[in-house]
Amino acid sequence: MTAATTAETAQAPPQGHPQRWLILTVIMLAQLTVILDNTVLNVAIPSLTDELGASTADIQWMINAYSLVQSGLLLTAGSAADRYGRRKMLAAGLVLFGTGSLWAAFAQSSAQLIAARAGMGIGGALLMTTTLAVVVQIFDDTERVKAIGIWSTTSSLGFAAGPLLGGFMLDHFWWGSLFLINIPVALIGLAAVIRLVPESKNPQGDRPDLLGALLSTIGMASVVYGIISGPEHGWASAQVLVAAAVGVLVLGAFVLWELHIPYPMLDMHFFRNQRFIGAVAGAILVAFGLSGSLFLLTQHLQFVLGYEPLEAGLRLAPLAVTVVALNLTAVGAKLHAKLGTPVTIAAGMSMLAGGLAVIALLGGDDYNGMLAGLVIMGAGISLAMPAMANAIMSAIPPEKAGVGAGINGTLAEFGNGLGVAVLGAVLNARFAALIPVAAASLPAALASAESAGERTRIMDAFSSGLETSQLVGAVAVLLGGLLAAELLRRAERADSAVAA
Repeated sequence: MTAATTAETAQAPPQGHPQRWLILTVIMLAQLTVILDNTVLNVAIPSLTDELGASTADIQWMINAYSLVQSGLLLTAGSAADRYGRRKMLAAGLVLFGTGSLWAAFAQSSAQLIAARAGMGIGGALLMTTTLAVVVQIFDDTERVKAIGIWSTTSSLGFAAGPLLGGFMLDHFWWGSLFLINIPVALIGLAAVIRLVPESKNPQGDRPDLLGALLSTIGMASVVYGIISGPEHGWASAQVLVAAAVGVLVLGAFVLWELHIPYPMLDMHFFRNQRFIGAVAGAILVAFGLSGSLFLLTQHLQFVLGYEPLEAGLRLAPLAVTVVALNLTAVGAKLHAKLGTPVTIAAGMSMLAGGLAVIALLGGDDYNGMLAGLVIMGAGISLAMPAMANAIMSAIPPEKAGVGAGINGTLAEFGNGLGVAVLGAVLNARFAALIPVAAASLPAALASAESAGERTRIMDAFSSGLETSQLVGAVAVLLGGLLAAELLRRAERADSAVAA
């Protein structure tokens, strides 16, 4: 095959690939599995606490190890996919993800499970970058927005459906089954990818930036470690301050490295584009609010309201149903076309913030209040997520589709980890301030209670911590959404002035 022929495979035919919708179905299956593992573990928290003796910090690292490794490797995975072939990276990602899932299913300690989750994150990074990159390549301009909307729906469905699937599995099997279900999906996906997905690559693409991947992973992990450890060890403790300082310094070194190499993992010149910056801010905060909220609500439903894992998952399902219904009926796409990107993102982020506030103020003891908040959150997500994915990809050159997908995935995964860490830290700090007990988790605090009245005070303190953390999340999402919308509005005005 000549270089010209190979380069042509990097672009979809003018009418799009003839099997594009079937291919989209295949990559959605692979992506759904990866996204599910961001939230499926939430409902297993009581089981992991009992069977592995996991503390709150252990649980947070079980969740964050997966998302942080993905965050660090997504950009490099996207660059490798552009250069070496997107189908190859999809297949490799499925193999690694399935292997890591098998290890996680039979982990015997918290440390083993954290390590297995980190291994799954490597495979997830390869999958996440190539799914969106393939969508961009096989669909032409007339169908691409619709296809990305469906892709975004899959992401939202995975986040929200994770607790439901996890609850069903825990109602019938042991916690390791949450990971075993990934094995058949990985095998089916691998066969379908090899048979259906066309190879596409840019043979002149940049070589992977391995040092950049290492620096970004270490930097983000250190920062989040400091956030997670703050309530337990004290925000002014040496352990927290050193971790935070290391994270900031390493991330600074990452930025300097990216500015001075000819093949940067993240081209810092993208940050001169207001459209890109606005979409970046919004993408991080949508993931921040969604993941942090689900992390807290699954615990509240089980520990405080007393629901079984499956019951807790079912009570979170309205969020997923709302997202799927609005996106598959094209309500979000129609509003996007009518309102434009800035207004759509502002409206979606405001609704997401409003849903968090409703849950905080009305959902403490009454599920009806939580239900209303979940529906409002789902409506906001269905508007904001597709609009921001489109904005990010439109700000990236087409030949760097893999890198663009890596940036989008990195933002989402970093937002996930940050949401769990920050909102979890707010809850823990508030809980510790109200109930000064020497316990590593809510179940441990309840077990140490000497009377029914003390148990009630402990649960009330947890509910108060949940309310505070949800309100913090609501304020962050609202302010970030308004900022993102304003930056996008200015970018559109600048583009219009240039065109004129």
